[in-house]
Amino acid sequence: MAPLTNGSVHKSTKIHSKVVIIGSGPAGHTAAVYLARANLNPVLFEGFMANGFAAGGQLTTTTEIENYPGFPKGIMGPELMDKFREQSIRFGTQVITETVSKIDLSARPFRYWREGQEDEEPETADAVIIATGASAKRLGLNGEDMYWQSGISACAVCDGAVPIFRNKPLAVIGGGDSAAEEATYLTKYGSHVYVLVRRGELRASKIMAKRLMNNPKITVLWHTVATECQGDGDLLNNLRLKNVFTGEEKDLPVNGLFYAIGHEPATALVRNQLHTDEDGYIITGTRHNTN
Repeated sequence: MAPLTNGSVHKSTKIHSKVVIIGSGPAGHTAAVYLARANLNPVLFEGFMANGFAAGGQLTTTTEIENYPGFPKGIMGPELMDKFREQSIRFGTQVITETVSKIDLSARPFRYWREGQEDEEPETADAVIIATGASAKRLGLNGEDMYWQSGISACAVCDGAVPIFRNKPLAVIGGGDSAAEEATYLTKYGSHVYVLVRRGELRASKIMAKRLMNNPKITVLWHTVATECQGDGDLLNNLRLKNVFTGEEKDLPVNGLFYAIGHEPATALVRNQLHTDEDGYIITGTRHNTN
């Protein structure tokens, strides 16, 4: 497929840019708007199914967003990202629908290659903004792909209020602060929330764990993992569970499953070139610059 620039097909040409932005989520487009308004002519590579997401990142997989300022009636994730993109282009950002697959940050100007052009001459930039985001960790359960965003989500705040979850039994997988926070949040909408914890204790902070355990609408299932997601072909309606000690299996009828097991940063592109923490997130200074 020929690349798209601001929605138009064009033949790839090698370019030198003042600033290249890699990533097309809210962070990437926010940077683009500021840079474009400063007449720095930014080039934004929005990626072509980079990290498994369409251009726009994780928000393109989210349904209705109700907690973003300026949209009192809510807005769909893909629609919001289209508006971000439109605003970036309006101020002069060059948006390219290709993926940067290789980069060399060892010397200025920085060099980078587009996917499928790794053996060709590189393109260059004086500065690079890494806005590649992250993706929610998944478990790869049977039925997971079928019911992803049809009962399975990785963001309770994003999706918990949608109609398919209201007054329905829900489940959260995880034992840390995120799981405790999401389970507590979901009690506002679901009829009951089950928290599946592989271990016999929570990793959450004491205050979050206490809040979770004292909530009458929450039941913690210890030493429990999900093995399969089941439904009617359209929406999730059941989980198969397994006790990791006894091997006992049972059904848990739920209409929603929320993963709270962390995220995987999309930083493989710059790994071993920039300092990252033990989880792979880029370490930045107070001005968000790297090493």
